[in-house]
Amino acid sequence: QVQLAESGGGSVQAGGSLRLSCVGSTRTSSDYCMAWFRQAPGKGREGVAAIDFDGTATYAESIEGRVTIVKGPNKNTIEMQMKSMKTKETAMYYCAARLRGGGDLGETRYNYWGQGTQVTASS
Repeated sequence: QVQLAESGGGSVQAGGSLRLSCVGSTRTSSDYCMAWFRQAPGKGREGVAAIDFDGTATYAESIEGRVTIVKGPNKNTIEMQMKSMKTKETAMYYCAARLRGGGDLGETRYNYWGQGTQVTASS
């Protein structure tokens, strides 16, 4: 069983930047495809960014150009940097992982989920 723990959430001014981190209980960033999803109040969960075994990144069209996902210095960490944050991007952000590669943002294909970290962007 893989356990994931997110950190880095909090409050940010609209237009500002934020960095989220996800630490896994095992070699998640080297052995798993990992991704970030978010869920705004009253809405469904949507994919934000994914990173495959070889480091290939995939981004949602709505945020591409403003987000970067990378593997951290350890084999169990990934990070996501978001800039030019918008108020509508206020949401709970979740880290997810799966053993199968592909690097896509299909929510149902991810087996392991963290508890989430809240991000609030205000004007």
